[in-house]
Amino acid sequence: MIVTELTDHERATLKRAAFGVVYLVSNADPGFLAMLRESVAASGAFTGARGLARDVLTSGSLPRFPRRDPGRVEAEVLPALTESLAILRAKAPDEVDNYRDAVLSAAQRAAEAAHGVRPSEAAVLAKVRAALA
Repeated sequence: MIVTELTDHERATLKRAAFGVVYLVSNADPGFLAMLRESVAASGAFTGARGLARDVLTSGSLPRFPRRDPGRVEAEVLPALTESLAILRAKAPDEVDNYRDAVLSAAQRAAEAAHGVRPSEAAVLAKVRAALA
């Protein structure tokens, strides 16, 4: 039996991890205009997601991250990605690929949004892929 009801904490974990990925990519290529383009590109991936992933990623308030400590965010976000997959495998296994695809698409779109994928962004993308493997 597949249970698709997630607790508020589980929904927050999935959302924080996904938006945290975008934050990490955006911080890898600093600059206000770049961050704006990257955020818009990533939001398109989230709104284009399917199923439970779309519901989680497009509802409620946006998570907030510390502006001056991307290292702390990375230390939180990468394990949260792994935890998010575990939550989905346990409660909604048919949604794992939807969530993974949405996060990877958002990360890739954000990286490509301003000046193409820079080496610092490619490094973040590799860490995200590893966390989602």
